[in-house]
Amino acid sequence: MTRSSLATYSLFLAIILWGTILGAIVYSHTVFFPVYLSNLPDSSVVVKGTYALREAPFWTTIHPLLIFSLIAALALNWKLKSRRRLILISFGIYIVVIAVTALYFVPELMAFEQSSQSNLPPAEWRERGHRWQYLSLLRGVIMFIAILPLLVSLTKSADVQNQQAE
Repeated sequence: MTRSSLATYSLFLAIILWGTILGAIVYSHTVFFPVYLSNLPDSSVVVKGTYALREAPFWTTIHPLLIFSLIAALALNWKLKSRRRLILISFGIYIVVIAVTALYFVPELMAFEQSSQSNLPPAEWRERGHRWQYLSLLRGVIMFIAILPLLVSLTKSADVQNQQAE
């Protein structure tokens, strides 16, 4: 297998994993979050108890896999200036999204899970839940837009001789 083939396959893998995340975003926003965040604190039962839905194992697996695949795609495509730039754009956006997720979205989800043990009124929890869903939807749109540079990078030649390397 040639280096150019590995470079292209690494992009395929990154795109497949990114697409997996996009599918999970659509599922979460159409099926899971409307129920879970609809009537906090009462609706927190969806994520508590023996038969609760637990999304964390999926997210804590897919994000490291995508990060690793993006690093591999970047390394294997480094000499291809046009691909490198596009991969860096997607990767940079993804890193910002992950940072915002860690700073806002995950802590809020943890608070939602514990909402039934809080003294906050249900109206405040519902407002927070609606705000979270709206902001998370914006985050999802950004993730959909951010895959585009990766897809475009596949249209660029994987032949180093046809590209001017930096």
